[in-house]
Amino acid sequence: MEIDKPTTIICTVVAVDHANSIYYRVCSVCEKTLPENPTIPCKFCNFNNRFNPSTSGSKRLFRVLISIATDTKVFVVIMFDRAAKVLFGCSADEFFDFAKTHPYAAMAAGRALEGEMLNVTISKPKNGNAQHMRVVSVVPLRSGFQPAIETLRELYRT
Repeated sequence: MEIDKPTTIICTVVAVDHANSIYYRVCSVCEKTLPENPTIPCKFCNFNNRFNPSTSGSKRLFRVLISIATDTKVFVVIMFDRAAKVLFGCSADEFFDFAKTHPYAAMAAGRALEGEMLNVTISKPKNGNAQHMRVVSVVPLRSGFQPAIETLRELYRT
């Protein structure tokens, strides 16, 4: 789907790619992307956590690939942290912690979201090399919508 400016569409979630990581690590100060096992200090802002070792020098943010269907086409979009929190109902760190004790949580979250009707605003990616349209905002359309983490807590009774 080619668009020049942000476009709002109504769509259905076909699938959530849980095979690839649904989150990535960033510096908690400058939010630049870090490797999964970051070194301290951050090589971008030189943040060093030595003054407050109880706080983490990094955090996770969502980056989720989702297949969506409109009335004419099925395509893959990428949903970053702010939009993904609407569907997941928690931060990426919270979801990561939940998934440590429930290894199939990402797959179950994807299944819980399949079939949800959404009103999404998509835009061209900021990075010229990116291959997927970016979800800027998302609004679930079902009146009884429940974020994935709530469904998972019921499923796993936690």
